[in-house]
Amino acid sequence: MRRDRPLQIIAFWTSFLLGTLFHTLLGLMPLFHGRPVVIEKALSDAQLGQVFWGMQIFFLLPMLAIVATSFHPGRAFRRGHYWVTILYSVMNLAHLIADLVVRQAVQSLYWLQVFLMAVLFGLGLGLNRISWLWLQERPAPIQ
Repeated sequence: MRRDRPLQIIAFWTSFLLGTLFHTLLGLMPLFHGRPVVIEKALSDAQLGQVFWGMQIFFLLPMLAIVATSFHPGRAFRRGHYWVTILYSVMNLAHLIADLVVRQAVQSLYWLQVFLMAVLFGLGLGLNRISWLWLQERPAPIQ
């Protein structure tokens, strides 16, 4: 039975993006209750701009991957896609480790964020596996 790998990949990327959005939102939730969310770290406007561009690229790549995957691209895309998923897993692992090391301003969110990052890392590993299997398949003929 042939599996619909592109659909599985789209499901993983979509779940990952929703989890990432919730991770960001969860970090901001204390604002709605008059609590601080900042760990003291002064950044210049230029540095902040770089952070925002980095976040935008981090969100845009999965969005583009979802769209491109839906068109059943060839082997070159699949290879590049697989390595992008590996890069995201490495970044998620680094972020999970950072969440374990850096305590948040609101301690009640600490374990929620760590748990959520662990789930995101697990989703990333699942995406790595499905992307690898997709890379190994022969592309279906275009009809």
